Amino acid sequence: MAGRLRNFVIFGAAGSGKGTIASKIVNDFTFKHISSGDLLRKHIHEGTELGRAAKQFMDQGKLVPDNLIINLIKDEVTKPLKTPVLLDGFPRTLDQAKALNETFPVDVALRLDVPHQVIMDRMSQRWIHFPSGRTYSYDYKPPKKIGFDDVTGEPLSQREDDKAEVVKRRLEHYDAMIAPLMAFYEQNPKCQVRTFSGSESDKIYPLVFKFLADELILSQDK
Repeated sequence: MAGRLRNFVIFGAAGSGKGTIASKIVNDFTFKHISSGDLLRKHIHEGTELGRAAKQFMDQGKLVPDNLIINLIKDEVTKPLKTPVLLDGFPRTLDQAKALNETFPVDVALRLDVPHQVIMDRMSQRWIHFPSGRTYSYDYKPPKKIGFDDVTGEPLSQREDDKAEVVKRRLEHYDAMIAPLMAFYEQNPKCQVRTFSGSESDKIYPLVFKFLADELILSQDK
């Protein structure tokens, strides 16, 4: 792995705190953070050829095909880089991982393992004031008056995909998705897979931080 920057990817179910931990990694280390969702929105906003092609599918209510997403990622990771890359939100399928590996060999796969019940409880506590986008969590950031927005006093609502039965189905889908992906990376002798388990991001992240600090120092010594 000497002679090139190392490539990292982070996996975690929706509600696992992946976004929070990815942000902390980027803040504490010199990583280039590539989020597939952010990248897609950027290309659409800028009207690039890839962005226009993706928008056509989205406007029809269709999923953006794998080859388009892979080309978006490849276009980004083949640019001159001075820091390691942290890929977030991609790959989601085994075929995507295999295609990505051709131009973006993953050296380290980080997996966040948070109990499903914890995620379901966390998501059920999230309520939103849709007109403003203000979000509250009854367990750690509650509104002054339960059920109502602090600023306008208007009722809060819950997103359909935050409801328990929807979250449960989404987690089952995630489990089915992540198993073959982890097997693919675990079977790759050039890739290191590390799982971090816990129920709170504030307790998981120190473990991630220590691992990355040690790993990056080791890679510099090679």
